[in-house]
Amino acid sequence: MHLPDGIITLWQSLIYWILVIITIIIYLFKVSKNEENEKRIVFTAVLAAAAIVTSSISIPSPFGVPIHFFLIPLVAILLGPLSGVAVAFLCLIVQFFLFGFGGITTLGANTLTIGIALSFSTYIFYKFTLELNESLSVFSGTLMGIVIATLTQVMILMSAGVATLEMLMATLIPFYLFIGVIEGATNVFIVSFIAKVKPELLKLNKI
Repeated sequence: MHLPDGIITLWQSLIYWILVIITIIIYLFKVSKNEENEKRIVFTAVLAAAAIVTSSISIPSPFGVPIHFFLIPLVAILLGPLSGVAVAFLCLIVQFFLFGFGGITTLGANTLTIGIALSFSTYIFYKFTLELNESLSVFSGTLMGIVIATLTQVMILMSAGVATLEMLMATLIPFYLFIGVIEGATNVFIVSFIAKVKPELLKLNKI
Protein backbone atom coordinates (compact mmCIF):
# COMPACT_ATOMS: atom_id res chain seq x y z
CA MET A 1 0.00 0.00 0.00
CA HIS A 2 2.98 2.32 -0.49
CA LEU A 3 1.88 4.84 -3.11
CA PRO A 4 4.89 6.50 -4.81
CA ASP A 5 5.35 10.21 -5.46
CA GLY A 6 3.57 11.51 -8.54
CA ILE A 7 0.68 9.06 -8.54
CA ILE A 8 -1.80 11.54 -7.01
CA THR A 9 -2.12 15.28 -7.52
CA LEU A 10 -0.45 17.74 -5.15
CA TRP A 11 -3.73 19.28 -4.00
CA GLN A 12 -5.06 15.84 -3.07
CA SER A 13 -1.77 15.05 -1.32
CA LEU A 14 -2.12 18.26 0.69
CA ILE A 15 -5.60 17.27 1.90
CA TYR A 16 -4.33 13.89 3.10
CA TRP A 17 -1.32 15.51 4.77
CA ILE A 18 -3.58 17.91 6.68
CA LEU A 19 -5.77 15.04 7.94
CA VAL A 20 -2.70 13.14 9.12
CA ILE A 21 -1.11 16.16 10.83
CA ILE A 22 -4.33 16.83 12.75
CA THR A 23 -4.47 13.16 13.83
CA ILE A 24 -0.83 13.17 14.97
CA ILE A 25 -1.42 16.38 16.98
CA ILE A 26 -4.40 14.75 18.71
CA TYR A 27 -2.24 11.69 19.46
CA LEU A 28 0.55 13.80 20.99
CA PHE A 29 -1.99 15.68 23.12
CA LYS A 30 -3.53 12.41 24.35
CA VAL A 31 -0.12 10.93 25.15
CA SER A 32 0.89 14.03 27.12
CA LYS A 33 -2.17 13.54 29.34
CA ASN A 34 -1.60 9.82 29.85
CA GLU A 35 -0.42 8.54 33.24
CA GLU A 36 1.37 5.47 31.85
CA ASN A 37 3.81 7.36 29.65
CA GLU A 38 7.03 5.50 30.46
CA LYS A 39 5.66 2.00 29.90
CA ARG A 40 3.65 3.14 26.87
CA ILE A 41 6.62 4.83 25.18
CA VAL A 42 8.82 1.74 25.60
CA PHE A 43 6.11 -0.60 24.30
CA THR A 44 5.30 1.75 21.41
CA ALA A 45 8.99 1.95 20.46
CA VAL A 46 9.27 -1.86 20.46
CA LEU A 47 6.15 -2.23 18.30
CA ALA A 48 7.32 0.54 15.95
CA ALA A 49 10.68 -1.19 15.43
CA ALA A 50 8.91 -4.51 14.87
CA ALA A 51 6.50 -2.89 12.38
CA ILE A 52 9.35 -1.31 10.41
CA VAL A 53 11.19 -4.63 10.13
CA THR A 54 8.13 -6.82 9.57
CA SER A 55 6.53 -4.62 6.89
CA SER A 56 9.85 -4.33 5.06
CA ILE A 57 10.27 -8.09 4.61
CA SER A 58 9.01 -9.51 1.32
CA ILE A 59 7.39 -12.93 1.52
CA PRO A 60 6.47 -14.90 -1.66
CA SER A 61 2.75 -15.41 -2.22
CA PRO A 62 0.56 -17.51 -4.56
CA PHE A 63 -0.49 -14.25 -6.26
CA GLY A 64 3.01 -13.72 -7.66
CA VAL A 65 3.35 -10.49 -5.68
CA PRO A 66 5.45 -10.38 -2.48
CA ILE A 67 3.52 -10.03 0.79
CA HIS A 68 4.34 -7.29 3.28
CA PHE A 69 2.62 -7.66 6.64
CA PHE A 70 1.46 -4.50 8.43
CA LEU A 71 1.59 -5.09 12.21
CA ILE A 72 -0.40 -1.84 12.56
CA PRO A 73 -3.61 -3.75 13.47
CA LEU A 74 -1.72 -5.32 16.38
CA VAL A 75 -0.59 -1.87 17.56
CA ALA A 76 -4.17 -0.57 17.36
CA ILE A 77 -5.47 -3.54 19.37
CA LEU A 78 -2.79 -3.30 22.06
CA LEU A 79 -2.35 0.48 22.36
CA GLY A 80 -5.30 2.08 20.58
CA PRO A 81 -6.01 3.52 17.12
CA LEU A 82 -4.15 6.83 17.51
CA SER A 83 -1.06 4.88 18.53
CA GLY A 84 -1.50 2.82 15.38
CA VAL A 85 -1.52 5.99 13.29
CA ALA A 86 1.63 7.30 14.98
CA VAL A 87 3.50 4.01 14.48
CA ALA A 88 2.37 3.82 10.84
CA PHE A 89 3.53 7.40 10.20
CA LEU A 90 6.95 6.69 11.72
CA CYS A 91 7.19 3.38 9.88
CA LEU A 92 6.44 5.00 6.51
CA ILE A 93 9.03 7.73 7.04
CA VAL A 94 11.77 5.24 7.93
CA GLN A 95 10.87 2.93 5.05
CA PHE A 96 10.99 5.79 2.55
CA PHE A 97 14.45 6.96 3.57
CA LEU A 98 15.94 3.48 4.10
CA PHE A 99 14.24 1.41 1.41
CA GLY A 100 12.62 3.90 -0.97
CA PHE A 101 9.08 2.68 -0.23
CA GLY A 102 6.27 5.19 -0.88
CA GLY A 103 7.04 8.90 -1.17
CA ILE A 104 7.06 12.24 0.60
CA THR A 105 4.13 13.88 -1.21
CA THR A 106 2.14 10.64 -0.80
CA LEU A 107 3.11 10.16 2.86
CA GLY A 108 -0.21 11.68 3.91
CA ALA A 109 -2.21 9.37 1.63
CA ASN A 110 -0.21 6.33 2.72
CA THR A 111 -0.68 7.22 6.39
CA LEU A 112 -4.38 7.76 5.80
CA THR A 113 -4.58 4.21 4.43
CA ILE A 114 -2.08 2.27 6.56
CA GLY A 115 -2.50 4.45 9.64
CA ILE A 116 -5.90 6.08 10.05
CA ALA A 117 -8.19 3.74 8.08
CA LEU A 118 -6.39 0.56 9.15
CA SER A 119 -6.02 1.48 12.83
CA PHE A 120 -9.49 2.87 13.49
CA SER A 121 -11.38 0.20 11.55
CA THR A 122 -9.33 -2.53 13.26
CA TYR A 123 -10.05 -1.09 16.70
CA ILE A 124 -13.76 -0.55 16.00
CA PHE A 125 -14.32 -4.13 14.81
CA TYR A 126 -12.13 -5.44 17.63
CA LYS A 127 -14.16 -3.64 20.31
CA PHE A 128 -17.46 -4.49 18.63
CA THR A 129 -16.83 -8.26 18.81
CA LEU A 130 -14.76 -8.35 22.03
CA GLU A 131 -17.67 -9.47 24.22
CA LEU A 132 -18.31 -12.46 21.96
CA ASN A 133 -14.81 -13.93 21.95
CA GLU A 134 -11.37 -12.33 22.32
CA SER A 135 -9.67 -14.44 19.65
CA LEU A 136 -12.53 -13.77 17.25
CA SER A 137 -12.32 -10.05 17.98
CA VAL A 138 -8.56 -9.94 17.28
CA PHE A 139 -8.98 -11.88 14.04
CA SER A 140 -12.02 -9.99 12.77
CA GLY A 141 -10.53 -6.64 13.76
CA THR A 142 -7.33 -7.36 11.85
CA LEU A 143 -9.12 -8.76 8.80
CA MET A 144 -11.70 -5.99 8.53
CA GLY A 145 -9.09 -3.33 9.23
CA ILE A 146 -7.05 -4.52 6.24
CA VAL A 147 -10.19 -4.71 4.08
CA ILE A 148 -11.23 -1.14 5.00
CA ALA A 149 -7.67 0.10 4.43
CA THR A 150 -7.70 -1.55 1.00
CA LEU A 151 -11.02 0.10 0.13
CA THR A 152 -9.58 3.43 1.28
CA GLN A 153 -6.65 3.03 -1.09
CA VAL A 154 -9.06 2.08 -3.87
CA MET A 155 -10.96 5.35 -3.31
CA ILE A 156 -7.71 7.36 -3.22
CA LEU A 157 -6.56 5.86 -6.53
CA MET A 158 -9.97 6.29 -8.13
CA SER A 159 -10.20 9.94 -7.05
CA ALA A 160 -6.74 10.47 -8.57
CA GLY A 161 -8.00 8.94 -11.83
CA VAL A 162 -5.13 6.45 -12.12
CA ALA A 163 -7.14 3.22 -12.10
CA THR A 164 -10.67 1.88 -12.56
CA LEU A 165 -12.83 0.34 -9.85
CA GLU A 166 -13.03 -2.99 -11.68
CA MET A 167 -9.26 -3.31 -11.99
CA LEU A 168 -8.62 -2.36 -8.37
CA MET A 169 -11.31 -4.64 -6.96
CA ALA A 170 -10.01 -7.57 -9.02
CA THR A 171 -6.39 -7.12 -7.93
CA LEU A 172 -6.17 -5.42 -4.53
CA ILE A 173 -9.12 -6.98 -2.70
CA PRO A 174 -8.22 -10.70 -3.17
CA PHE A 175 -4.55 -10.00 -2.42
CA TYR A 176 -5.19 -8.08 0.80
CA LEU A 177 -7.94 -10.48 1.89
CA PHE A 178 -5.29 -13.20 1.76
CA ILE A 179 -2.93 -11.06 3.85
CA GLY A 180 -5.74 -10.18 6.27
CA VAL A 181 -6.51 -13.84 7.01
CA ILE A 182 -2.86 -14.71 7.65
CA GLU A 183 -2.12 -11.61 9.72
CA GLY A 184 -5.39 -12.03 11.64
CA ALA A 185 -4.46 -15.58 12.66
CA THR A 186 -0.94 -14.43 13.57
CA ASN A 187 -2.27 -11.62 15.75
CA VAL A 188 -4.53 -14.06 17.61
CA PHE A 189 -1.44 -16.07 18.52
CA ILE A 190 0.58 -12.96 19.52
CA VAL A 191 -2.16 -11.49 21.73
CA SER A 192 -2.72 -14.88 23.39
CA PHE A 193 1.01 -15.17 24.05
CA ILE A 194 1.19 -11.65 25.55
CA ALA A 195 -1.84 -12.45 27.74
CA LYS A 196 0.10 -15.37 29.23
CA VAL A 197 3.56 -13.80 29.71
CA LYS A 198 2.83 -10.06 30.08
CA PRO A 199 -0.90 -9.59 30.76
CA GLU A 200 -0.32 -6.07 32.15
CA LEU A 201 0.52 -4.89 28.62
CA LEU A 202 -3.03 -5.63 27.57
CA LYS A 203 -4.31 -3.34 30.32
CA LEU A 204 -2.58 -0.17 29.14
CA ASN A 205 -4.89 2.75 28.39
CA LYS A 206 -5.87 2.70 24.73
CA ILE A 207 -5.08 5.94 22.89
